[in-house]
Amino acid sequence: MAFVVPAPETVSLPVSGSADRFPVRRVYCVGRNYEAHAREMGLTEREAPFFFMKPGDAVVPVAAGTVGEIAYPSLTHNLHHEVELVVAIGTGGRDIPVSEATRHVYGYAVGLDMTRRDLQAQMKNQGRPWSISKGFDQSAPIGPVTPVSACGAIVRGAISLAVNGAVRQSSDVSLMIWNVAEVVAQLSAAWTLAPGDLIMTGTPEGVGAVASGDRMHGEIAGLVPLDVLVR
Repeated sequence: MAFVVPAPETVSLPVSGSADRFPVRRVYCVGRNYEAHAREMGLTEREAPFFFMKPGDAVVPVAAGTVGEIAYPSLTHNLHHEVELVVAIGTGGRDIPVSEATRHVYGYAVGLDMTRRDLQAQMKNQGRPWSISKGFDQSAPIGPVTPVSACGAIVRGAISLAVNGAVRQSSDVSLMIWNVAEVVAQLSAAWTLAPGDLIMTGTPEGVGAVASGDRMHGEIAGLVPLDVLVR
């Protein structure tokens, strides 16, 4: 079969301890999934999980021991970092029970949900969708996927983000409002999950602006760290 235009390349992430790679299908994101960050963003009550998406080609794969690079995006003067635990789906399904959800996980990675915060605020104030603030080019730098066989199911562990060596975000994965199993179950009720899907599970408090020339360093206990430079 021939295509009438060139077919897009498959975006993929490195896999820790392997020469094989993890192909990216969809990128789901969980909003306000740490209580302290929810308060930071003006929310005062616990809420059910809500989701948004990034294009698969917004992912910037970053190999272990390297520094990934992203361009400072257009249309914004307030680019924010959000460090997150990324869940890589290995087995698809729909209406997955919480008790079985972690069986669908292939592995985990450290990721950044970069956000054009000023555009997000504008869209919120106007009651419009805020995809423009989340789904732009290079908005999802992600490090190598560590298979569950190597790290186990991640239910707790320190998560942090430093900018130019100064810690901005510091928390623990156990403080997520909705844990990995619950997020997978909720998502699978709305969409049929498939191998290659990524889930960015939310960020802790401490989000803030970065500028061109800043270097971000994200860590989650047990996973390969992530280093990203803003050009």
